[in-house]
Amino acid sequence: MKILTVDVGTGTQDIYLYDSRLDIENGFKLVVPSPTMIVRKQLQEATLKREPVLLTGVLMGGGPSHWAAEDHLREGLPVYATPDAARSFNDDLDLVRQSGIKVVGEDEAQNLIHKTIHIELSDFNFSAIQESFRIYGVTLNDLSAVAVAVFDHGDSPPGYSDRQFRFDYLDNRIRAENRLSAFAYRSDEVPSIMTRLGAVVMSARNLGIPLVVMDTAPAAVLGATFDPKLMGQERLMVVNVGNFHTLAFRLGPDGIEGVFEHHTGLIDLAKLEHLLKSLASGTLNHVDVFDDHGHGALVYASQPLYIDEGNFGVAVTGPRRNMMRNSNLKPYFAVPFGDMMISGCFGLLAATGDIFPEYRDQIRESLRGAGGSGTPPWEIA
Repeated sequence: MKILTVDVGTGTQDIYLYDSRLDIENGFKLVVPSPTMIVRKQLQEATLKREPVLLTGVLMGGGPSHWAAEDHLREGLPVYATPDAARSFNDDLDLVRQSGIKVVGEDEAQNLIHKTIHIELSDFNFSAIQESFRIYGVTLNDLSAVAVAVFDHGDSPPGYSDRQFRFDYLDNRIRAENRLSAFAYRSDEVPSIMTRLGAVVMSARNLGIPLVVMDTAPAAVLGATFDPKLMGQERLMVVNVGNFHTLAFRLGPDGIEGVFEHHTGLIDLAKLEHLLKSLASGTLNHVDVFDDHGHGALVYASQPLYIDEGNFGVAVTGPRRNMMRNSNLKPYFAVPFGDMMISGCFGLLAATGDIFPEYRDQIRESLRGAGGSGTPPWEIA
């Protein structure tokens, strides 16, 4: 059995090919530029050439690509985008138009293709991944499933904060199904409000392979828990310090005990330590994070988690985890199967086993091959 897992971040997309015949450590992997970074470079090249740009495709992650589009416009150069592509920058197309991007219909886009530099937007490009593996003699013709993770704010109603909307979504999922893999879906079960997850489904619609899509932070945290040291813990805090977002889950016997999410660029070590201590004690309030321009916080269990200096209780993962290198909390730097960068892929693999019962036993056996001393309550159901 082979399962392709793809964790799409802001800086990189991390790709792991699971093969049940191999030890997890022997699976093939790639860490390459993220789709938004690829689009950013294409836009920058168009700016240097002073050429107009046409964006087509589907909604995808913004950030670097959005900033490059803004730079292109500031140079007085046109940016055209079809409606689906334009929503990569804002769900409200009127706001996209106000930014200077010209939203065009599909017919007009066809007329513009040969007059512009054409860039197709997508968070998931199976053909590119397939070709990358093919160069090294690895085929992807016999996959049992594909699993992809992206960060999704969701499609908030006009006038409603997208930060609050995302936290409403997190709260609803945890209350409905308290486990990290609750943030993963079969392709035909994605909520309509999760437009970026839905766009990944659209990008993979012709594969003819079962597809799982998942939020990136729960995937990374779930994957980190397969570090042997963490598998033996009954309760702990796992923080994912991403390039754009920092998210911490407090985990215990009944599942998720609390969570907060903030923007990485707005916090430093002192603030992060304060947030973690407050979440551990149960005193962190949603407004404390939201009013600081973060997403928010939720606490579900009253019993505190003791993470004072010298007491193991905080694990860290993510591409900006070095923020906690000198923390007084002395966090454990999780390395599931020896590779922190693939944590999200291991979380995706675990969630795939949760969603597809026919794959569950084999995936569970592989993931427990790390030699963990216990089965944490947040592992595969």
